[in-house]
Formats: sequence, C-alpha cells, structure tokens
Amino acid sequence: MSHPGKPEVGYDYLSDRLRDSLACEPDKPDFRELDLGSPVSPLVTRQAGGVNPTSTTTTSSSNSSGSFSGLNAPGPVVRGPNNHSGEPSGSSDNSPTAGSGKAARAFVSLQARSDPGNQGAVNSPPLNVLLAGNICLSGKILKKEKDSAHTSHSGAGSNQAPRPDVLGSGSGNYGHGSILRGGGPTKGSSRADSGVPSVAYSRPNSVAGDSGRRTALGSIGGPGDSEEMKRLGNELYKKGNFREALELYDKAIRISPGNPAYRSNRAAALTGLGRLGEAVADCEVSVRLDPRYWRAHQRLGSLYIRLGQIEHAKRCLNALGQLADANELQKLQILEKHLSRCTDARKVGNWNSVLKECESAIAAGADSSSQLSMCRVEALLKLHQLEEAEKNFNNIPKVGLLNESCARARFFGMLLEAYPLFVRAHIELALGRFDSAISVAEKAGQIDTQNFEVSGLLKNVRLIARARVRGNDLFKTERFTEACLAYGEGLKLNPSNSVLYCNRAACWFKLGQWEQSVEDCNRALQFQPNYTKALLRRAASNSKLERWEEAVRDYDFLRAEIPDDNEVAEALFHAQISLKKSLGEEITNMKFGGEVEEVQCLEQFKSAISLQGVSVVYFKSALDSQCKQMSSFLDALCSRYPSVSFLKVDVVECSRIANSESVRIVPTFKIYKNGCRVKEIVCPSHDVLEHSVRYYSL
Repeated sequence: MSHPGKPEVGYDYLSDRLRDSLACEPDKPDFRELDLGSPVSPLVTRQAGGVNPTSTTTTSSSNSSGSFSGLNAPGPVVRGPNNHSGEPSGSSDNSPTAGSGKAARAFVSLQARSDPGNQGAVNSPPLNVLLAGNICLSGKILKKEKDSAHTSHSGAGSNQAPRPDVLGSGSGNYGHGSILRGGGPTKGSSRADSGVPSVAYSRPNSVAGDSGRRTALGSIGGPGDSEEMKRLGNELYKKGNFREALELYDKAIRISPGNPAYRSNRAAALTGLGRLGEAVADCEVSVRLDPRYWRAHQRLGSLYIRLGQIEHAKRCLNALGQLADANELQKLQILEKHLSRCTDARKVGNWNSVLKECESAIAAGADSSSQLSMCRVEALLKLHQLEEAEKNFNNIPKVGLLNESCARARFFGMLLEAYPLFVRAHIELALGRFDSAISVAEKAGQIDTQNFEVSGLLKNVRLIARARVRGNDLFKTERFTEACLAYGEGLKLNPSNSVLYCNRAACWFKLGQWEQSVEDCNRALQFQPNYTKALLRRAASNSKLERWEEAVRDYDFLRAEIPDDNEVAEALFHAQISLKKSLGEEITNMKFGGEVEEVQCLEQFKSAISLQGVSVVYFKSALDSQCKQMSSFLDALCSRYPSVSFLKVDVVECSRIANSESVRIVPTFKIYKNGCRVKEIVCPSHDVLEHSVRYYSL
C-alpha cells in the first residue's frame, strides 16, 4: 500500500519482453491492424467485427518514459490502476488480450511502484497494456499502409487529407517514439486540454544533473515539460527539499492544470512544509478532477486524520474500499475511540480524563488537530494550571486556512471555527483581560449563534466584567466594603478568577482585615502561582500581622523576579531587620541604600566590615582597564541591592589595607556578613559577581 504523504513516480524503461516483441521484418509494419489516430488519443484495436469503443479505458504511465494505452474491464468508483501522468500502473483488473492477426502485437507487463521513499510496498498484479505507436529500437516509424491506417481512423468516405507522421524531437523533450501529427507539437495538446493522457516517450536520461534541470526549467510549454517538472520535483521531495519541490509542482500544474497527480504531489510537498490546510485543498481538487484517483483519496484521508476530522477521514477511506491503508484505518479507529471518551468525560466535568484522552488522541495520529490542542488548553484551565494552559495555547499548531466543510464541522456540539475562540475567551478572562474576553466571546457568538455554551459564556463574561468595573469605581472612592461586595458578585460567576480575589484582598487590607486579605491572596495564588500583585499584598499583610518569616519569603521571591524594583528591595530590607530583631539578634547601624563608599584608611575599613548585614568590598586600581569596566557595573549593583553595603579600596593609595587583606590581583571582591568574610572572588564576570551578591543578601 502506498504512503499518502509522498508523490508518485513511474517506470523509465522498456522491459526485455517489449524488446523481443519489437523484432520485426524490415519491410512489414509492426502493428498493421492498429489505428494510430490522434497522437494524444488512446489507441483502439481493430477487430474482425469493428471497434467496440465501450470496452476500452485509457491508462498512461507515470513518468517521462512514455505513455501506454491498455484495455481494462470496468472497475469501482475509486480504483488503484486509474493512472495519470506521473502515476505507476497498479491494476488488479484483468486486461483482455488483443484480437488475433497476422501482425505482431506487443504487450508490456508493468508493475506498480510505490511513492518515493516507500519501503515494503506490495506490487500490484501486472497489467497488459498496448504500446501507443509503431516504435522500433531505432526510433523510426515503420508504416507501410499509412493512408489506409488513416482512413480506418477517420472513417470511410472522409475527404480529410492525411497528415504525415513524424518522430517528435527538440523542445518538448519527447525522445524516441513521440508520434506527432503534422511534423511538430501543437499548442494545447496536453491532457488538460484534450481530456486524455498524452502519448509520448522521453529518453530516461534526457535531463540529468543541474544542466538538465536548467534546460527543463528554461523551456516550458508541453506535456513533456510538465512531466519533467514533476520528475525533478519528486527528486527534491525525496531529499526533503519540500519548498523547491513545491515550486516545480506549481510549474507542472501551470502547464497541465487538469492533471490530478500534480495536485496530489503538490499536496505532499505542502504537507512536508506543515501547510496542511492548503494540502487538503489540493487533494480535494485532485479528487474533483478524477473521483476514481485512489492516491488522492488516500492522502486526503491521512490529512483529515492528522487534523482530527473523523467524519471527513471516514468518508475518504471508505471510498477506497479494499484499497484503504490498514494503518490509516487503525489510526482512525483509535482516534475515534479516544475522542468518544474525551467527549463523555467533558460532559461530566472529569477534566483529568479529558486531558488524558486529548493527549492519547494527539499521540494516535491527530498531531495537527487545533481543536484537540484547544481541548487540552481548556482542560488545563479547568484544572487551575493557568500558566501551562497559556503556554500550550501559544504553541497550538498552525495548519493554515481550512475549507468551508472543515470549518463548519462540529466539535463537542460547537462549530469548529468557534471552539478556539471559546477557549481563548476563558484564557483572557482568567488573566484579567476582561475587555479582550468580551471581544473574543462576541466573535464566537457571531460564528455559532445556536450553541448554548457559547451564548452562556458571553453572558457570564459581560456580567463578570461589569462587577469588576463597579468594584474598581467603589475602591477609587474609598468605599471599600461595597467594593468587596462587588468583587464578590463577580467571583460567584467565576470562582477561579485570581484578579478578582486579588482586588478584594486590597479592599480587606484597606479595612485593616489582614487575615482575610491573606486568605484572598492565597486563593489568587492557587490559580496563578506567580501573580506579582497577590504576592506583594500577601507580604504586606503578613508584615502587618508581624509574620516576618512569611513576609521575607514573599519579598525574597519578588526580589528575584523584579530585581530593579527599589520598593520591593526596601520592604525586604526592613522585613529582614524585623525578623532578626524578633529572633533576638542585636541590630545596630544598619541603613538602606546609598552609593558605593570609598574607604580611605585601615580603621575605616575595619569599622565598615564589622557592621551587621552584608558588605561587599571592591579592591581596584585606577590604571587597570578591567577595573574601569567593573566600577560602572558595581554602581548598578548598588541600586539593585540597596540592603547591601558596597565599599571600594584603591590598592595603590591604600596599600596598608591591600597588604592586610593579602590582595595581589585586581579586581578582587571580598564579601563580609556580620563582620566575617564569607567569599572572595578574583576577576569575576558580571554574572558571577551578581549571583554571589544576591546569594548572600538573602
């Protein structure tokens, strides 16, 4: 079975059996009873009772080595052997043999070959097809009764003058056996214009390497050119050069827009580029051009599985019947099972099961399904994992625009186009972006006006936003009790909204009810653990309650998150002092903030490092270039860590201090804590120095 994600290729050779059958006498035609007809028409065998046009179907080989016309019995709607330009033959139908006659009749047995890169493909039964054209190994046309052959094609009594049959050459890249009427190619003789495959061979090595590729790209105009574009595209596809392959398939389509194989190959390249929406559109065009083209059905079904479109995938794979890929059918069954379980779990609010089934469905093959990715985001929101939900929302696969039938499909009873907006509105609401939540919910309501979940969400979002606005207005006028009630009305509609909890905590703080303020901050942080405002208000409330250890812990976290915030740094400094005092430590001469202090003598140095807290001493030289760079960075550290005392010593001017501290290299940093040296760093990088200062300042 072929892989639907790869373009098709065909044979570029004639079998040994064909060569044997072409051994003919020099004075006799190879196929006396064949009617050549039009060079782009299927061959018709002439039998004793005349021609039976209803028993003949056309088949053309897939690559530039040529085209054959064969006899096939009528088949199902979608058939494996329905080949196009660029397709290998793969019929399981029994082709009838040609009628008996004195002239030799050559048949070629072709075996279907899989898409490029396919391993372990199963060969289809051989198909006997009739060679289109009287071709011998020299490339000459051996015809003895050209006029009679023409008469048999055009009918008795026709007054049309016979046209000469010549071997095509030159610009069309036709090669041996290209039979053209009138001495050259005619404009519009491609399959797209005539409705049948072109009858043309080209040499297997007619275009080789970069020079051949430039030749093919430089002269575009006939069916041979489109085949060459496809062949070169297939080569690039095999190498993973999907963008370049796509350009060549586009050129082939411009030459022969009615060829379904080119559209199918283009879909394969688009799939490789992750543009699944466009790939679906190309496959659907291919199926419309030829509803029996099984490869397009197969590829389209596989794309729908990846997109999580169960019903569309069923339709495509069921149309294939026994030709459907067993692996794809198994994927479809597994995916359908997980989606059914996911739907049932969502109905009862079992969000852990919803998350599990979403993950299983994606792993089963629906790796590009935006609706399943959105379902995973919704489950994470319901499980109060807001940060993880937002991260997954930003990483949802982009597959491009889907066709109308896909967009109008339903997921959990909701239009597929409305469901992502439904989930996004929940995210905006949880993050406190109320106006944006209303706007997104309104868009979802415009798309799906009948769904009760969408209409219910829009109603709730408007009410919650109204309660928040009313609470903010009351807070500004210092009516804190009424503001608490207003925020509470919003929380009744959305009990997991961290912004409303944090706003109500601010009201409790103003009312002096610090315990209740801490409780609301805890609820807000339960849903949004790194919510800065909630951490600040909880730390402030704990400070009022003299819970210094809890306050220092929150301020420490905030100091790491927002290191440039001086207010947080000062609050941390005072909380640390209060914590030390509560533990019975004696605190003297501690101050917050300031500039880097320059030390002039040994006595000043000893007094500075003996103080409580953290002191960082910078030993420098005015002549050293590295010290000049480090001095500006030390000024920045002084503003970032105002609870730390920063000192600087010039080793040339204050050699006694440098000698007492055994400083031999500059720049050198020594860190003292409560009068004891805890760290010495020689020539540190900026990151190493700041890391050490932060570590000992906590």
